[in-house]
Amino acid sequence: MPLGLEVFCTENDLCSDIYLKFYNYQDRDELYFLIATYIENHITEHTAESYMLQWQRGHISNYQYLLHLNNLADRSCNDLSQYPVFPWIIADYSSSELDLTKPETFRDLSKPIGALNKERLDRLLTRYQEMPEPKFMYGSHYSSPGYVLFYLVRVAPEYMLCLQNGKFDHADRTFNSLAETWKNCLDGATDFKELIPEFYENDSSFLVNSLKLDLGKRQGGKMVDDVELPPWASGPDDFLWKSREALESQYVSEHLHEWIDIIFGYKQKGSEAVAAQNVFHPLTYEGGVDLNSIMDPNEKVALLTQILEFGQTPKQLFTIPHPRRIMPKLKSLSRTSSHNVSITESPVSPNEESFEDLTEESITLAWNNITKLKLDEQYKIHKEAITGIAVTCNGSSVFTTSQDSTLKMFSKESKTIQRSVSFSNMALSSCLILPGDTTVICSSWDNHIYFYSIAFGRQQDILMGHDDAVSKICWRDGRLYSASWDSTVKVWHCAPGETLSSKKHHFELLAELEHEVSVNTINLNAANTILVSGTKEGTISVWDVTTATALHQLPCHSGTVFDAAFSPDSRHLLSTGEDCCFKVIDVQTGMVISSVTTDEPQRCFKWDGNTILSGSQSGELLIWDLLGGKVTERLKGHTGAVMSMWMNEQCNSIITGGEDKQIIFWKLQY
Repeated sequence: MPLGLEVFCTENDLCSDIYLKFYNYQDRDELYFLIATYIENHITEHTAESYMLQWQRGHISNYQYLLHLNNLADRSCNDLSQYPVFPWIIADYSSSELDLTKPETFRDLSKPIGALNKERLDRLLTRYQEMPEPKFMYGSHYSSPGYVLFYLVRVAPEYMLCLQNGKFDHADRTFNSLAETWKNCLDGATDFKELIPEFYENDSSFLVNSLKLDLGKRQGGKMVDDVELPPWASGPDDFLWKSREALESQYVSEHLHEWIDIIFGYKQKGSEAVAAQNVFHPLTYEGGVDLNSIMDPNEKVALLTQILEFGQTPKQLFTIPHPRRIMPKLKSLSRTSSHNVSITESPVSPNEESFEDLTEESITLAWNNITKLKLDEQYKIHKEAITGIAVTCNGSSVFTTSQDSTLKMFSKESKTIQRSVSFSNMALSSCLILPGDTTVICSSWDNHIYFYSIAFGRQQDILMGHDDAVSKICWRDGRLYSASWDSTVKVWHCAPGETLSSKKHHFELLAELEHEVSVNTINLNAANTILVSGTKEGTISVWDVTTATALHQLPCHSGTVFDAAFSPDSRHLLSTGEDCCFKVIDVQTGMVISSVTTDEPQRCFKWDGNTILSGSQSGELLIWDLLGGKVTERLKGHTGAVMSMWMNEQCNSIITGGEDKQIIFWKLQY
């Protein structure tokens, strides 16, 4: 039953952490409310997703992330019955050297301890099949007070004596050796225990019998003293240091999400748990029994004692697969070092850089200095809100669309409007320029898409492709993607006509992505293989463009999705909506891994995966530290909502269009 309250104090506070147990949740909630009210400016609500992005991006370690997950799952070092769970990582306790580059050095993190030994697992599964309901595969748990004190007996003997009725456990069952304990976890009929955080911390005292406790004599006549370490450890401190190295290694970073799925995630319960051979006794799961419904006090005490002593499964934090960690790409092929790269390993000579490297460096430099963005020039060029911006390759001409139904061509050099075109009396919603700077395409609320020839200065084509307003268009690799309020996104192949005189396009509908409600925005990833769509009811859909199938459909926002875009590496997806929230989604799993609340709706944005430049409802440009979830800079600009935003490839030049009918040119000055 959730009757506890744990108060964590900062390092500067004089008091230590406090763990309180209540007799009913009403008293607990009342005290929490009073504390939260008293220190309302100093209390922060954390969720699993608030740490996930930081872990994925490498801003917190594997150790820190596991501690956070344990904390969120109600595990506490102040509660032996729900002590934090950490995984066995190392599987080699016999070698003289620990080789962290070999996969066989590590335990298989995709399986629970009980499933690591196939022979033992087969016996357990046979018993499981023959067992009446309620069925379970393992007769003991991976975390219980007895297992915690098994590891900590040398530093907390009083707790072990309390648990064992005044006696230490039999000498041969005491924590004597790492190698023996690991072997027993692999082979023992009822031993499935994981580790505790102390194995990856700095205090090695739990491995040393510094209190000179009489822990008994083993069958061979040897007294139990310090824990026997593997040959590759020169001492207790060295053992912990190498264990920490193993926990933070590349192999573990690539596979830790699999263990999280088993302990905290979607493989913890139900059919997925059965498939993963991860089924424990029903009493070990949260909500496995309603103690309040048991009237007999003796029965209730007996059941509670059984739950406390047998072990408890952590609170389930995730119900879909956990995203994997993003590992940096190393230029060196060596797994031992990413720093000492010889010249021969490098694809380019030391005195020359590839064009891609230079572009990447300029983009990184621009985003690192994005707070130095300055307003350069501003011009009022429309009669209504500006909805789209497109710029020619040389940057000389800026095309804009507006709710005033016009497409305008603005000359950056002469600072004048050179063309103004109206296709119908309905608002235009977005625009883009085709490669070669010869044609501008505009989407309209009149259900049509218009092609305008820059060279000939006239309307070239009309695509009547939708049954309601076209809200957004994108162009990639000869394909046009159009989103509409008719609840579809359509993919078109557009081929120029054969006769030079007509210059008409041939349109072929390649795919139709159907939604339940109006689609407000779309975007594609860098490889043009995945499309994101955002609807007026807040749903984010991720589509595989090659097969025209939906990968994920997520009710992310309450209200209209204003904008959505992939990170440069296509691993993450950022969206913003009417509900004053940024959401970060892991593209592979579809899990929302970060959520940032804003003071007002953000209408449009650009981002590099870590930093966001957004246009707000009030007209400001905001720069966000996504991992910190905070605004680092506010830039005054428009007097109404920022409706559209354009950024060049080098990310050092920005143009915004606003509800105030203006376009503003922004420049990075560094």
